[in-house]
Formats: sequence, structure tokens, C-alpha cells
Amino acid sequence: MSAQANWEQTEEDWRMLLDLSPEGCLAMELDGRLVATTTLLVYERRLAWVGMVLTRPEYQRRGLARGLLARALELADRRGIETVKLDATEQGLPLYEKFGFRFEEEVERWLRPGEGVARLSASQPQTEKPWRDSDLQAFGADRSRLLDRLAQRNPPVSLSRSYLFARPGRRTAYLGPCVCDNPAAARRLIEPHVRNTGFSGRCSGWSWDLLPRNREAVAVARDLGFTPQRRLVRMVRGKDLRAREDAVYAIAGFELG
Repeated sequence: MSAQANWEQTEEDWRMLLDLSPEGCLAMELDGRLVATTTLLVYERRLAWVGMVLTRPEYQRRGLARGLLARALELADRRGIETVKLDATEQGLPLYEKFGFRFEEEVERWLRPGEGVARLSASQPQTEKPWRDSDLQAFGADRSRLLDRLAQRNPPVSLSRSYLFARPGRRTAYLGPCVCDNPAAARRLIEPHVRNTGFSGRCSGWSWDLLPRNREAVAVARDLGFTPQRRLVRMVRGKDLRAREDAVYAIAGFELG
């Protein structure tokens, strides 16, 4: 279904969501087939993230996405989640607004073509995890379980308190999450990797989702040959929750935050 929607998530991405939030991965079956999905990834009681709101084209306009979203939000409310966020396409905006979501900021997908991209090499033993504190300050909620899982798949590189993750996608490799103290650190982490080839030849080029309000991230992306492809809207329901967004050079994914 995600491939049909032209999304980049792989089977491994889906399995990660199922493992991290089994009760928050919701689906609907009709006529013996899976026809709609929605996920809710909870970062303790402070924040939950809605993602993977998908409906097969032939089953759209039947209220399936609305039903699954309502179920996900009921789950968040029962658990006392203070803030729920999501990254919305233009098509999904009216639905989310009806559920009380409001505009927070824009998010952009940038692409860089290439013949392939390289697996990152860890810059330090994985017993050291400098991203824990810096990510909490930048993201505003504890998502260390997600980062640990991403690190198992592909170890990050780090420079002092700055770090960069990457992983293969369905067609392109995905850059992020990336949190950096300054633009120089971001360049030192990102540039060597976007110019390499690898990931078993499976991916062609890079995808990078960034917050355009971080003008330094935009400048680094342009300098490295990335161009903007699509724009989404980050929306919030409940309590406002903002952190050090100037340190966020790449998000973890539209479905992850």
C-alpha cells in the first residue's frame, strides 16, 4: 500500500513500527484484503505521533481513514497523551482539522539523485550514545527507543553532541534524524555520506525531510545538490510542544517525527 501511494517506507520500516507500538498499529480489512492503516507511535506520555494514514484508492471516500484516526486518538486520550502531532499532506488537511489538529509549521522533502548511497560507519562504540541528551533537547520528548532501534539497523555517526542517522528506503536512502549543534557540524556529518555509493546498490540517491524554518539546514541541503520536491504541514492536537528546532537538521520521518 505504501508503494502504491509512492511512499518510501520498506517492510523493515513497517516491522519497526509494529515492534515499537503494537497496540498503536491499526488496520482495516474489507473483502478479505487490507485496505486502510494508521499508526500511533507514543513517546511516553508527553507526545504521540500519527503516521501511515493510508487507504487503497478504490476504497477511499468511505470514511475508513476517519475511523482509524478516531481509534488512534481515542487510544492517545485513554493513555493521557498531552500532545499528538502528525505531518499532513494537502489531501489529509481537512480530515485532521476536523479532529482538532492545528497548524504548527511546514516540513519539506528534498531529493538528491545519485547512483546509490553508502552505509554509514559508526564513529564510536555503540555503548556510547551521545544522541540521547541532545535529541531530547532538540525534539522535546524522549524517543530513545526509536533511536536505539534505528541504530541497530544502521549505526549513526556522531561529532561531539551532534549525530546523523541514515537508512535505506524503497527507492532512495533516507537521511535522518540529524541533530547538530551548528551548521559546520551538520556539513561535516552529512557531506561525506551523500557523496558515496552503497546500500547494496538498492537505493538511488537520497531523501531528506527538513524543517524549512531551519535556514541553515536548507542552505546545507542546497549546497549538497538537494532540491525541494514536496511540502507537508506539521499539525498538533492538544498542548503545544516546541523544542530546539534550530538544532534539527533532518527529521526521523513523516511517520516518526
